[in-house]
Amino acid sequence: MKNKIFSIIAVAFLFIGCNQKSKEAETSNLEHTETASGQYTCPMHPEVIGKKGDLCPVCDMELTEPISQATSKAVVEAKVETKVNEATSSSFTINKAVEDYLKLANALVNDDSKAAAKVSEILSVTLNSLNSSKLDEVGKKKYVKISSVINEHLKHIIENPTDIEHQRTYFALLSKDMNDLIKAFGTDKKLYQAYCPMYEEGKSGYWISETKEIRNPYFGSQMLNCGRIVAALK
Repeated sequence: MKNKIFSIIAVAFLFIGCNQKSKEAETSNLEHTETASGQYTCPMHPEVIGKKGDLCPVCDMELTEPISQATSKAVVEAKVETKVNEATSSSFTINKAVEDYLKLANALVNDDSKAAAKVSEILSVTLNSLNSSKLDEVGKKKYVKISSVINEHLKHIIENPTDIEHQRTYFALLSKDMNDLIKAFGTDKKLYQAYCPMYEEGKSGYWISETKEIRNPYFGSQMLNCGRIVAALK
């Protein structure tokens, strides 16, 4: 009888031990899955994905939340689906506007305020000439809203062809809206978001670049290579 009792107790302990090991294995596998992709997201803006320690382009917080490969894929698919829903025709593209913006950034890199004013005029014409009727109602309203704000910033750059610091102030504001435009409607170009922590004490200083090489539009020749790439836009 005693042997039976001891046998039952032994089996019970064995079951509990196996069950505990199984739970520990599940926890270990979950932790591994969360960091297997090597990607992290912003605690406040989960749609922002990048490497651990990168800065969120929306709120400047570090990316600290690990995401699994499955989650990463789902976020990417959701972004693609959103862009497809917003544009009803592939004939609508903001590529020309992006090209004009990059020329504006290069003018500021070269400390050329007059060229910046001229390119801004071209960008304004480009934005006004894009046929937003190709978009559905949601996409059309979004495009009109963003492009209108960009045009307001461009007006300051155009009307101050000899005041490059004033131009750079509005270029910083314009860059945020251009980033929103690219996120909403996409582009064929491979682009990066760059950041200069020295401009306006780190409160601003973002811009869009077509290369990973840092060419700073906020300081030009004074600090040409000041800054870093914080995100890939495509």
